[in-house]
Amino acid sequence: MKKLLVMSSLAVAVSLAACNKPSSSTSSVKLATDDAKAAYSIGYMTAKSMSAQVPALDTKSYAAGFKDAYAKKDPAIKEADMKTVLMAFEAKVRKEAEDKQKKDAAEAVTKGATYLAENAKKAGVTTTASGLQYQVIKEGTGAKPVATDTVKVHYEGKLVDGTVFDSSIKRGEPVSFPLNQVIAGWTEGVQLMTVGSKYKFVIPANLAYGEQGGGPIPANSVLTFEVELLEINPAPTPAAK
Repeated sequence: MKKLLVMSSLAVAVSLAACNKPSSSTSSVKLATDDAKAAYSIGYMTAKSMSAQVPALDTKSYAAGFKDAYAKKDPAIKEADMKTVLMAFEAKVRKEAEDKQKKDAAEAVTKGATYLAENAKKAGVTTTASGLQYQVIKEGTGAKPVATDTVKVHYEGKLVDGTVFDSSIKRGEPVSFPLNQVIAGWTEGVQLMTVGSKYKFVIPANLAYGEQGGGPIPANSVLTFEVELLEINPAPTPAAK
């Protein structure tokens, strides 16, 4: 987890409206001047950045501290004690985040195993020795790649809850990459395809991003991909010595 911003001077700009209202609410604050708009923007953007790291903040106490500092009043807590208080708060928030990550990771293992077991029963689904599952949507007639080839594909990747985390289709541009430089599930699965084929893959976590996860992909996530193989570019043959 990134270092918390509670010690940063920018933390003072946390947006109370963003913290206290549901995301669907629209603020009723009137921003009549450019200075007001700038102040609101600082608050909103800082809160948006902080909310993932400090999901629960006592905004009434925050507001009191903010106003006292701006009014140059003596603080309700000695400034010498503030560092100790903030360090303890940071440790509490960190532990809560770590506990949540562990809980979510454990739940992902159970959900993933259930999803794989149910998917394996579906008509047309084949499970390989590694645990990779695939289903032919459309079969092509061209060649099959080997691991050292570069392939061009269109694809869409989802979590098992249906959340799309990456899609070349939505971007409108296929992607090329060396087949031996991607997750193991892709390296194995795409080698099963002929040019022009479209397959659906269900990839166990150990053949994807494992216990670490990556970016928008949580730890222990089973992933689903629809992949269309467009082109194969074989690796250059090494020149004879």
